[in-house]
Amino acid sequence: MNLFRSKEHVKKWSGFKAGTEEGILELPVLLELFSGDFFTRRLEPDYVSHFQEYIGKFVAAVSGTGKKFWLAGPD
Repeated sequence: MNLFRSKEHVKKWSGFKAGTEEGILELPVLLELFSGDFFTRRLEPDYVSHFQEYIGKFVAAVSGTGKKFWLAGPD
């Protein structure tokens, strides 16, 4: 994961691919996504039992960003 100070800085990066602008998320959004149960409860003994619930919440949170880029499969 790379962190940049702005969307313009991302676009100037040598590894930037045109057409992926929709995938750019701001840090507060990333923090919220990665602080959910899917990531924070991995060491709990019943994690696998609740995996569907956790992944469902994560997908809903990603969907809430309005960024379909993150829900698409690989090219």
